[in-house]
Amino acid sequence: MSQTVHFQGNPVSVQGTIPQAGAKAQPFTLVAKDLSDVALSQFAGSRKVLNIFPSIDTGVCAASVRKFNQLASELDNT
Repeated sequence: MSQTVHFQGNPVSVQGTIPQAGAKAQPFTLVAKDLSDVALSQFAGSRKVLNIFPSIDTGVCAASVRKFNQLASELDNT
């Protein structure tokens, strides 16, 4: 399914569906700092907050990740 979102005022076509905040996530696997696989199921019983960013190698993304980590560390059960 394709839909259109806006990025910097310009329409951009994206594939799939954008989940609503609070929606149940479908199973997925990510890569940990040590390059091992980490499955969503490994965090059962914990609150999950996802921060998706294009590249940690940019100043803006790196700053947003630092801010996210600071705020997330203040949440219970994360």
